[in-house]
Amino acid sequence: MGSSRVALSVLLLPLLQFINGVLSQELVPALFIFGDSLIDVGNNNYIPSVARANYPPYGIDFGYPTGRFTNGLTVVDYGAMSLGLPLVPPYLEAKLKGLNMLKGISFASAAAGILEETGANYVARITFNQQLTLFEKTIALEYSPFFQDPQALSDYLAKSMYIVVFGSNDYINNYLMPKLYPSSRLYDPHTYGQILVQVITRQLQRLYSLGARKIVVVNVGPLGCMPSQLAKADTNGQCVDHVNQAISAFNTQLFELVKNINSTLPGSTFVHYNVYDTFMNIVDNPAMYGFTVSNRACCGVGMYGGALTCLPLEKPCEDRDQHVFWDAFHPTQAVHKIIAQSCYSGQQSACQPVGLLELARL
Repeated sequence: MGSSRVALSVLLLPLLQFINGVLSQELVPALFIFGDSLIDVGNNNYIPSVARANYPPYGIDFGYPTGRFTNGLTVVDYGAMSLGLPLVPPYLEAKLKGLNMLKGISFASAAAGILEETGANYVARITFNQQLTLFEKTIALEYSPFFQDPQALSDYLAKSMYIVVFGSNDYINNYLMPKLYPSSRLYDPHTYGQILVQVITRQLQRLYSLGARKIVVVNVGPLGCMPSQLAKADTNGQCVDHVNQAISAFNTQLFELVKNINSTLPGSTFVHYNVYDTFMNIVDNPAMYGFTVSNRACCGVGMYGGALTCLPLEKPCEDRDQHVFWDAFHPTQAVHKIIAQSCYSGQQSACQPVGLLELARL
């Protein structure tokens, strides 16, 4: 028995060193990601979804297609690196087992929305509710065995960071598709935004109940400026105002939610990430950020590259770092990097009340 205990201790020592030593060198123990195609790092590669980016030229500047809906890295990749963490792997990746899971997981899935019905036109996607259920199962089945007691697990979850990026699909794959979804006929933009906020409030409360305390909530960007919307509208390449106004109706209410929720959930710090204003400023003043093309996709077919999104083996533009949009719906790696940097610091930051680094140190 004694030798067995010694052998077991030897086996557990590296694990305990990993948890107590290596993790402590990073700004946070782990980064957990919930969202849609803007930050999907490959989950949709493993489900029967029409929304996939696992083929060239996606990932052309990453080195190979990963399932990311851009030419290279995404905002959460830059966020992970700024926190001293490795790139966060997708939940459905087969090799995501054991120690590999302890620095974070991405549950993000292209076409996913706040509402359960959103994105059904893409057949399969992992909705926000489903992502939360997967996280709950992961805590119970995968993480619990790694920690000596429930308090240690609770501390790990509380010190980790969580990024939530939802809402875009509730518009482009729901509200703005009147032939497939009745939402725009049933609700005006303010009421629809109110419904979304009511639902995401419950979802954020559920995330809190699972142990999350440092939560970054990202608002919806100016979807009316996407090549897909420009291709549908007769605006001479200018952003579609009524679409952006509908988005703003949701964003305004989301800001109030994030501002108020901290006072209702003890020990939590919810951060509002204002991507809309940052992205709008890039579109309005592209030269200030080093861009020359702000209304046409680098990879896409038809007017503004927005009629059909980036097709397999399509040749993209060569000056990718000068384009705001990679495909009909998503920004380039260069834009992802700028947006990520806009949240690092709390001074003049897109993130309030604190920036990413300040949040990590809390």
